[in-house]
Amino acid sequence: MESGYVTTPFGRRPMSLGMLASQQLAEAIEPGMKRSKWKLFRAICEARPALGVTDRALTVLDALLTFYPDDEISEEKGLIVFPSNAQLSLRARGMTPATLRRHLAVLVEAGLILRKDSPNGKRYARRDRAGAIGDAFGFSVAPLLARAVEIESLAAQAVADRELLRVTRERLTLCRRDISKLIMTALEEEISGDWEGISAMFRTLLARIPRVATAEELAPLLDEMGLLRAEVVNMLERRIKTQKIDANESQSEHHKQNSNPDSIHELEPSFETKQGEKAAADNNPNAGPLEERRLKQQKPSVGMSNRAGGAADPGARASLKSFPLGLVLQACPSILDYGPGGSIGNWRDLMSAAVVVRSMLGVSPSAYEEACSGMGPENAATVIACILERGGHINSPGGYLRDLTRRTERGEFAIGPMLMALVRANGGVRRYAS
Repeated sequence: MESGYVTTPFGRRPMSLGMLASQQLAEAIEPGMKRSKWKLFRAICEARPALGVTDRALTVLDALLTFYPDDEISEEKGLIVFPSNAQLSLRARGMTPATLRRHLAVLVEAGLILRKDSPNGKRYARRDRAGAIGDAFGFSVAPLLARAVEIESLAAQAVADRELLRVTRERLTLCRRDISKLIMTALEEEISGDWEGISAMFRTLLARIPRVATAEELAPLLDEMGLLRAEVVNMLERRIKTQKIDANESQSEHHKQNSNPDSIHELEPSFETKQGEKAAADNNPNAGPLEERRLKQQKPSVGMSNRAGGAADPGARASLKSFPLGLVLQACPSILDYGPGGSIGNWRDLMSAAVVVRSMLGVSPSAYEEACSGMGPENAATVIACILERGGHINSPGGYLRDLTRRTERGEFAIGPMLMALVRANGGVRRYAS
């Protein structure tokens, strides 16, 4: 700072510790420090919320900078501007004197400019015989130069935050569109599943989106919507795989029938085998080869029996996708106590812990094996962790697990809503490592 000593304001304006701190900061300008005044002003505009200044105050700062004679601010060229109120008002787009004083005070309070008042409060400069300014009274822009690095850093952070908010909003919009149209597709195709519950969860998430939000507020909602979308896609993919399996089995069965030239299905109408027919054939000495073949044809194959009963071949079940391990542990922290060494670092540890918890809950080995077969071992372990977390809310863990397994095979159970309910109960979604 040019004065090298503390300066106090003229008249009734009080001195404050903030003003004193700004003066001390202005004296700590690094030698040779230079900045383009308009680039620095743009950075201040970007960082305006962090600096605590209004847009009208920035209009006054813009007007003040027009009185600085050079494009670059530096100590060598002086740091004081001394316009009159009338000149400053004109360049501040006709701002009234009272409004001008109020916003000048905001700039001083924010530590962007300093007052260097003359003995009589007027703004002027004394020049020597060569015309060089010897001493000047007005407003010092030294804080801008002293805080240049800080201001540029705040501006860069503001730009990054704005870009993150834009990207987050875009992803949230795409996620909302995907979920809405996928649920509509499921309803139109009459795909089995708890679409009423999923739609209600979707509406709840939409209602939680604030009108004006930051990226930090939207990130948890984006995580939850992403999980809901993954669950919907998972259910639809299972239906597609089931259709492919049924189509392949039907094509294979058709191929087997056509490849047998002696098949009596081409010659006789089909009918069910009556109880005792085989015994009758065995007791009939006159039964010929054709009759024996007819009785053999009436025995249903394993694949046909399963389709008639409505259950898919276990080897042909469409497997569920597992969720990230970090999310499972966040939803079900109680399972951590049963991992090897009291911690869980991978899926193998979680499955080992699930075996221990399964025995503790009284779930039979057969029920757990059926769950592993129907859901996949990772998802079966996840469900065991969820049952443990819900504690006393489940009267019969073994029966509950069998019921979920059957519902999974029918495509009526989704793990996602169960996990998300537990996550919200434990304090909401945080960023997790997959």
